Amino acid sequence: MTRRAAALCLGLALLAGCQRNDLQDPPVDLGDFALGLNIVVADNVQKVPISRAASVEEWEAAMKKAIDDRFGRYQGTKLYNLGISVDGYALAPPGIPVVAAPKSVVAITANIWDDAAGRKLNAEGEKMTVFESLSGESIIGTGLTQTKGQQMEALAYNAAKRVETWLLQHPEWFGLPPLPPEPPRNPRGDK
Repeated sequence: MTRRAAALCLGLALLAGCQRNDLQDPPVDLGDFALGLNIVVADNVQKVPISRAASVEEWEAAMKKAIDDRFGRYQGTKLYNLGISVDGYALAPPGIPVVAAPKSVVAITANIWDDAAGRKLNAEGEKMTVFESLSGESIIGTGLTQTKGQQMEALAYNAAKRVETWLLQHPEWFGLPPLPPEPPRNPRGDK
């Protein structure tokens, strides 16, 4: 039994090291992108019943900071405005470790505007559901290992990174050549 506990602790420590904060790295290429307005609203946010409670103001502050931290690094020549709506969330409450360790999640809708042209670049809001990162703490349950603020900060960080990934899928918005089309998938698997 002691070996199993030691192996579990070692595995959790290794998982904790997998989560990486990439904000110290140079930002990926987003062409002429520079952050203009950073608009975050959470007026209509829905809380999953089992979740810890968080206020509209707390969500707006956490998400706004994460967007500023990620996108404020870009020094392009053209302003783009980001609009984020926090639609729903679940912040893991304390539970039974490992067996019933609920996961934290946030649902957002993202939009982007070309500031100079005064027009929205995406036809419809991009809906995203973002979970907490896999780590030793999330396996045990972040409801036991983190405060509500830490959970919100981690979710907002992951959400901002997910928004960045979405923007990278549309380089033409930022004066870059469009991505090449994906080759057609062969359902039979032959080449």
